[in-house]
Amino acid sequence: MHPQLVVGSAVIALAFGITGGPAGRPARRPAAALPEVRPNDNRAAAGVRHSDTLTLRLAISMATWHPETPSGPGITVAAFSEEGKPPEVPAPLIRVPTGTWIVATVRNALADSAVTVYGLATHPAAALDSILLRPGDSATVRFPAGAPGTYLYWARLGAHVYGTGPGTGDEEREQLGGAFVVDRPGPVAPDRIFVLNIWGHVLDSANYSNALTINGRSWPYDERIAATVGDTLRWRIVNASNRRHPMHLHGFFYRVDSRGDARADTTYQPGARELVVTDQMRPFSTLAATWSPDRPGDWVFHCHIAFHVMASDARLDPLPPGSHDMMSDDPRLHMAGLVLGIVVAPRPRWQPPARKDVRRLRLLIQQGTRRGRSERALGYVLQQGAAEPAADSISIPGSVLVLTRGQPTDITVVNHLRERSAVHWHGIELESWSDGVAGWSGMDSTHVAPSIQPGDSFVAHLSLPRAGTFMYHTHMNDLEQLTAGLYGAIVVLEPGRRFDPATDHVFVTGWDGPGFAPPRVLVNGDSVSAPMELRPGVAHRIRLVNIGPANAWVYSIRQDTTTQRWRAVAKDGADLPAALATERPARALLGVGETSDFEWRPAPGSYRLTVARPAARPGEPPAYERRLIVGTGR
Repeated sequence: MHPQLVVGSAVIALAFGITGGPAGRPARRPAAALPEVRPNDNRAAAGVRHSDTLTLRLAISMATWHPETPSGPGITVAAFSEEGKPPEVPAPLIRVPTGTWIVATVRNALADSAVTVYGLATHPAAALDSILLRPGDSATVRFPAGAPGTYLYWARLGAHVYGTGPGTGDEEREQLGGAFVVDRPGPVAPDRIFVLNIWGHVLDSANYSNALTINGRSWPYDERIAATVGDTLRWRIVNASNRRHPMHLHGFFYRVDSRGDARADTTYQPGARELVVTDQMRPFSTLAATWSPDRPGDWVFHCHIAFHVMASDARLDPLPPGSHDMMSDDPRLHMAGLVLGIVVAPRPRWQPPARKDVRRLRLLIQQGTRRGRSERALGYVLQQGAAEPAADSISIPGSVLVLTRGQPTDITVVNHLRERSAVHWHGIELESWSDGVAGWSGMDSTHVAPSIQPGDSFVAHLSLPRAGTFMYHTHMNDLEQLTAGLYGAIVVLEPGRRFDPATDHVFVTGWDGPGFAPPRVLVNGDSVSAPMELRPGVAHRIRLVNIGPANAWVYSIRQDTTTQRWRAVAKDGADLPAALATERPARALLGVGETSDFEWRPAPGSYRLTVARPAARPGEPPAYERRLIVGTGR
């Protein structure tokens, strides 16, 4: 349903396209006379509600935004505000019960830029309506809110074309976005809303200035989420940016209840709700999730794209060459950007479960002979037997750790590098102390885990309550150490089962070196692999792991031009509900930090496993290809 328009001096266009002059580039340092942006924690809804009608008066004007700390660097941006109130990032929260009519007036107070506003319409909407406002114009729209769900609205400046940062030829102006929530009738369960906004500015050919924020602040200046063991946390995540964000929760799974965007929201039936530790959010999309912590400690929820959380890339003032922040034990220094801290308190008389019959392993962090594009070659090597392997022996990816569900396992990680490191056991439900975020993981500020110093070791305690496919990787100096090889797969089996490499196949995707253009993709440590021979007529478990610093990839199996079929089994190590464990085309999109398992029963023949860009052009070769020969004798 299109909104009803009440036109004053505004020029209205219900279309995607816009006209008008380009927005002026924001100044690096703001003018002192501008109002200050207030971070919006999305706890209070905007507007005034009378009976079944919400009246909302919004303006877009220039303001000064300090996305880190009030005394830190500031930028001049266009921002939404309610008339008569301070400007906000994210934009003011629109939240109403279904059945509400909304009367929204939007005024463009910018002197030199048209704006186009999206998302102020009835849900679901067949198309993405828009309102074009030239400088000084205003317009009023009247519409019913529509179906319950999590949506968003935002504005685009002038003829701005959304970029995705360095190398795109464009900058990012995605601070003009906010949440639009329509609640079901009756009492509303407590929840929290978190909106991701991005502002970006090219400083020169090598440096990009970022404001990457959750509810208007960047780590470590954003909110700390307090919870208690046993609480039910209901979150609505709104990606108001033009980037994909694989949102990863440390230590716990969260249940995906719905996904949406500015037009519509799909609530999944109870039997079709995935459990995930990482969910890749599309640009301008929404997510509703539920989770419950069963262990106390300090945890993080963050985007798994390294450039969105590293101190070297996710600050307004990029780090100078040689900065030690990336190697600091202080989490306020080695992380930045899209990171949310969670502090879970124990319940009275809470005790950790007893750990009996502990299995003990020894994992070495080593440096070997340089290979490929990376300046160094680093790797995790699992010690076999009493003697340590040679000091320069490495494996890229690291040794596959085959563990058993329910068997407590202690892994002593020995650092043979000349720099500190840390290991995150990604997707594993474990104690906070062992989670691997230096200076943060643990319990309150008096008992936090350090990084692993050169020549020192750290014992990680894994409880392993779930069988599945997981990963482990560095959580220190992420970009350099990760692209040099510090990552690997974890396979947790049911008790009594053995790992059979003839039918159990792990494909781990990483990068060879930190370069952008384009990244050189490695699968199981190589960019070109010898053909793999498989037995026909039996079930093969295909375990896919994506742990590069960025980029989603499409994995597929084809015979000539025909895509094969496989059965989906698990996501992030959690078995899929029966409604989702279905046969489907052998094509899967994995974001960074995601794993997926499939069962494939091939007939004799020759096949190709490929890894390709999601938006690959026709005829563009895949980033990786491997021939699979099934029972042909060739």
